[in-house]
Amino acid sequence: MLDIPPQPLTGKALLQKIEALGHLPRRETAKRCGYVTVTKNNKLRVNLNAFYDAVLAAKGLSLGPSSREKRGREPSFRVSVHKNGQIIIGSAYTKQMNLKPGDEFEIHLGYKHIHLKQVLNGQVMEDSAAGEAAPKKTRGRRKKAAGG
Repeated sequence: MLDIPPQPLTGKALLQKIEALGHLPRRETAKRCGYVTVTKNNKLRVNLNAFYDAVLAAKGLSLGPSSREKRGREPSFRVSVHKNGQIIIGSAYTKQMNLKPGDEFEIHLGYKHIHLKQVLNGQVMEDSAAGEAAPKKTRGRRKKAAGG
């Protein structure tokens, strides 16, 4: 059987083992560092996410709070159309954008997309190159004729 420690390695011991097993694939390295669980069918399942998190922690890096430290659901930036034809954006997004009840948006339909553009003081706000909202000038624009 493989040399699998009873507890997953962490810290310097993990980094030393990874260096010693550098010739092996990542999945095999994670397995030999103890990042496995036994399934109902007595098969080993490699937990790469926990392995990568432990490697980052051993190197003194963090990608933010772990899933155990979070509260609630993380916004997925994906919605579906309800049976009544509505698309609900959800409070996670409106809070992130500091939107308040009564804020207005213009809806612009594309071929396979929908753009919502915020209306402030009667003007549609556009994203500028600096990442800040700027009013869109709508008068005096002309579309170029096709082929010209």
